[in-house]
This record gives sequence, C-alpha cells and structure tokens, in this order.
Amino acid sequence: MDKILRINMGADGGPAVKTEPIGDYAGFGGRGLTSAIVSKEVPPLCHPVGEDNKLVIAPGLLSGSTAAMSGRLSVGCKSPLTGGIKEANAGGQASQVLARLGYAAIVLEGKPKTEALYKILINKDGVDVQEANNLCMLGNYDTVDKMKAEHGEKVACISIGQAGEMKMASASIACTDMEQRPTRHAGRGGVGAVMGSKGVKVIVLDDTGMKMRQPKDPDAFKEANKAWVAGLKKHALTGEALPTYGTNVLTNVINEAGAYPTNNFLEGQFDGASNISGETQAELEDARGGKGSSTHGCHRGCIIRCSGTFYDKDGQYVTKQPEYETVWAHGGNCGIDDLDAIAQIDRLDDDYGLDTIEMGATIGVAMEAGLAEFGDAQAAINLVKEVGKGTPLGRILGSGAAVTGKAYGIERVPVVKGQSMPAYDPRTVQGIGVTYATTTMGADHTAGYSVTANVLSVGGTVDPLKPEGQIELARNLQIATAILTDSTGMCLFIAFAILDQADTFDALVDLLNAFTGQSLTGDDLVEQGKAILKMERDFNFRAGMTEKDDRLPEYFKKEKLPPHNITFAVKDEDLDQVHNW
Repeated sequence: MDKILRINMGADGGPAVKTEPIGDYAGFGGRGLTSAIVSKEVPPLCHPVGEDNKLVIAPGLLSGSTAAMSGRLSVGCKSPLTGGIKEANAGGQASQVLARLGYAAIVLEGKPKTEALYKILINKDGVDVQEANNLCMLGNYDTVDKMKAEHGEKVACISIGQAGEMKMASASIACTDMEQRPTRHAGRGGVGAVMGSKGVKVIVLDDTGMKMRQPKDPDAFKEANKAWVAGLKKHALTGEALPTYGTNVLTNVINEAGAYPTNNFLEGQFDGASNISGETQAELEDARGGKGSSTHGCHRGCIIRCSGTFYDKDGQYVTKQPEYETVWAHGGNCGIDDLDAIAQIDRLDDDYGLDTIEMGATIGVAMEAGLAEFGDAQAAINLVKEVGKGTPLGRILGSGAAVTGKAYGIERVPVVKGQSMPAYDPRTVQGIGVTYATTTMGADHTAGYSVTANVLSVGGTVDPLKPEGQIELARNLQIATAILTDSTGMCLFIAFAILDQADTFDALVDLLNAFTGQSLTGDDLVEQGKAILKMERDFNFRAGMTEKDDRLPEYFKKEKLPPHNITFAVKDEDLDQVHNW
C-alpha cells in the first residue's frame, strides 16, 4: 500500500485519474489516513456536498494480509450530518481487496459538471472511470447484481443506494460481504451523500492476480498471528458469546442493566426485549436457514464471526443478521418486538443505503411527533419507504433525527453534533455518555466503547450509574480506538480481548511490528492515537465547533430514566478535560 489513487470527478473533459506515492502520509492507515487527508486537504468551512469536500476510502494498516480480523475499511470526509470531520467504518471485502491492489487510499475530489453517474473499475491493470447512467436510482442490491453480471462473481463493490444519490445526510456507503451482498455499511455521518455528490455510484474492485500483502518479518508475523488468534478465541466474548449469538447478544444484557433506550429514550427497559434478543434471533435463524446460519464472518480472516444470515418463514434470504444496534434502533427504540419486521427494515436500509442507527433514531423521533405510534411495525416500514422514494416527508426523515426533530418541534432528540445516539442510554451508562459528548465524530459508541468497563466488566469495572472515573475511561478508550482498531483495519470487538488479556495486546503490537518492520511500543501507539484525535479536533474547531458542542442534549440532565431514575451527572467542566492529556 504505497500509493494513493486520486480521481478528480470535476476535471475538464471528465474524471481525471492520478496515482501518486503515499509521500507525507506514509505510516498512516484506515482512520489515521482518512483524518490526515481530510484535515490537511479539505477546507473546514466548505459545503459537505460541494466540490471542495473529499471522500477518502482507506484500508487499515494490516488489511490485505493474513492477519486475523484485519478487514475493516475507513471512509472519511467532512460530514453532511455533523459539519465536522467524519470516519465511518465498514466490514466486508473491500478493505482486503483494495489493500491487495496496493492502494493506501482512494480520494474522490471535485464535483462533476454534469448530472452523469459513474462507476469506477479498479484491477491489477489500472483504473477505468465509466459513465453508468443505467444505474441511476437503483438500490444497492440491484447495483451489485449488475456489477457481478458485468465483471464477475468475485469482485468487491463499494456502492450507494437511492439515499446517497439524493445526498441525504443519513446516507451510508455499502460494501459487499463474502457472498457479494451489499450488507456491510460505512453507516455514520452521511458519507453516502458525499459519494453521491461526486457522481460515483459504485467502485468495483478486482484483485485477481494480486497476492497477499507480505510482512517485513514473516516468521515473527506468523508467530504473532498465531498468538493473536489464540487470544481472541480464549476470551469469553470473542471466543464464545459473539460467535454464538452475534452482536445482538447485548440486548438482554443492556436491557437488564436498565440502559436499553426505549420509545425514543423515554425508558431504560423494553418489555419485548426477549422477543428480539440475540438468543431468540440465533434460534430463529438456525431453524429457518439450517444450523450455522447464526454465525458468519463479514470478511475473510474474521474468526469472531459475529454476524449471520436472516431468512423469512419460507427459508428465503432477507438480509444479513441484523446487528445489535439495528435491532435496537428499529426495535426497542420504536417499541417494536418483531424480528421479521426489523429484518425487513434492515433490508430496506441496506438497499436504499441508510444508516440503521440514524434511521431508527429518526423514526423514534417521528413517532414521538405523532407520525406513527410506538410499536407499529408496518408504520415504521412505510416511513423508511418514504425515504427511499424521496418524497417530501422522506427527505425530512432522510436528513436524520436532528432535522426531523426541528421540523416537527420535538425537544427530545437524542443527538450530539447532529448525529443520533446508539443503543446505550447515557444516563445509565455514564461513560458512553462522555464518549457521545466528546468524540470528534458526533454521538458514536464505537469511538470509545465505555460499555466495556461500565456494563461488561471488561478492562476493569467503573460504576455505570456514577460520574466518577468516566472521564479517564472514555479518554483512554478514544485514544486506543483511534489507532488500535480504526487505523489498523481491526474490528472493534478485539477490544474485549486486548483489554482483559495483556498477552493478547502484546500479540497485536508484535503483529504490527512484524508486518511493518517497526519497533513500536504500547506507549508509541498511545501517542499515535492522541495525534489522530488532535488532528480531528483541530478540523472541527476550524469548522466552527467549540467545547459547547461537546455536550449532551439538556433533557438528559433533567429527565430521570426508569428504572434507575437517574440523570446524566458528568459535569460540563469535566467533559472539557477529556482531551486534555
């Protein structure tokens, strides 16, 4: 990965392709690289869907190698949703394939001078940008089917659906999984709208004829990878719970903790949680699709296999296994306890190219506004279809929870920096509240997953109901996440094993060093994580954000959440210390 592919979509005479050495960006990968390029090259005050914004697509530092769990892709830009910097993360095959093709990043620049739609073909022989107006307003599934028919069954695709073409702020970017289905999404922040603004419908990646990326020290790498795999397999969460029940194993856990946002964050427990739990979901998937349907990896090299495949009552494929966040967003948050309905909405979200978290939060706000009743699954499905059709109502909903709340005069809108909160209430998981408030990305659980120590007793224990210890917890996790997972191409869920098992953390460091030929220490990686966060905060401040944007909505400090009947208690002045290291 020693080169950057730049495609100027607004060049005179049509898109212009240029390949250049990685240069000053050497040593960066994944989020580190996307944030470095966006911070340096994108004017912070530019319009997010204007010509000056850039969309950066970067595999992780270890992607394309045989390192287990290394297939995550980072997508960066100025966010149409938050107005600040954004990195959205996706699984699927794209990261591995792009890395094997030798590209550290694809940078989409400029803006087409016409309404033409394009596809980009990348293989060992080079890059070809073609008009593809026949793909206009197709969903991701139909788009990928056409690409497979034209370019073969083994290609990987990065695409947008109707939401991205319509430049909706909740639009995602889809990456195909191992079955070439567009089910793995860089979901957050409206990155799909930026891709749509560049006139790019799909990027087709074909690594035929390319070999795995090779480590600098093959023997040391092999030994480190062996220890790395062993460490992941011996941890209870990464070796047992997640492979068996998927991410949705958290539903019963978080509901029991009183932290499961229900009916637009009105309550902390959902009476119908058991009906949509990971245990129930896995049993249903295996019954309908055959034993093993409930465990599946999103990319080659995944050993946790926390996904699965969801089938309807007739055994027909519907969607990938809806993840915990999706089940919550379209389930408990909307008062819906029907897995079939949730799976149907998940399929629509993936096809239209929508962030399931943002859409679930938006529908919850819409329900509070009276557009539908909590618990009405068919009404929720109909609202998502409005988004796909681009009706006036659909345009409002597709702009996200914050805009929907403003349009309908709703105070209780669970957003930070314009981005909706995920499936943990910050009043009963105070550490995740600190992360929501202070991450550079808007409300984002993956930026510093404080649920580890707050609820799961991973990496220690910090009382989730009290403010004490939450600042340090969120700070350390934000630093670690920026480098250890988001920049390496590793999955977030490796955090469980490396937080609890010192030898597994050491194996990861050894893996990085053996691959890159460096001699990094844990302290070195911490400093790299801090540097990434500093870049991102600098961009946000230049974009007009201040410390006042590092806050939760006021009602979280005023409304007590049942069953614990507490409010978010971390003081503003303490929130301002998260990034003071």
